[in-house]
Amino acid sequence: MISPMVPSPRSPERDASVVDLLDRADRAVDAVLTPVTEGEGLSREGWRVLLLLSRGGGRSMGEIAEHAAVPNPTATRVVDRLVSQSLAFRRNDPTDRRRVLVHLSADGRHVVERVSQQLEARVDGALGALTLNGTALGALLTQLTGARVE
Repeated sequence: MISPMVPSPRSPERDASVVDLLDRADRAVDAVLTPVTEGEGLSREGWRVLLLLSRGGGRSMGEIAEHAAVPNPTATRVVDRLVSQSLAFRRNDPTDRRRVLVHLSADGRHVVERVSQQLEARVDGALGALTLNGTALGALLTQLTGARVE
């Protein structure tokens, strides 16, 4: 039997606090990410696209829009900006000439490496005060991002 003072696993009080914590975590990530990415002339969406492109291979605009969680026209504007900054380039898909794929340029790879190193240092500094290490946090975040919310 669950005590009336302890919220049940699916209670509105518990859900509200989890939502609040996720919102706070998002703001904390933004506080770490924004100064570094803006220093490179990147928006948060631009950074997401560069990370996706850094995984290798060309990506379609549909994949980019889905990964960056933006509508297709916004994804096009983000890619246009990355191309104008020489961080990415477009090429026709060799298997379907009607389709255009976006690739990471050498300059884009350098930016990803530079920003990633700065972010790792900032996150390591923040995690230094926590009892949870980066590996455990990574495992929890992997579980969270893989979970389906219905």
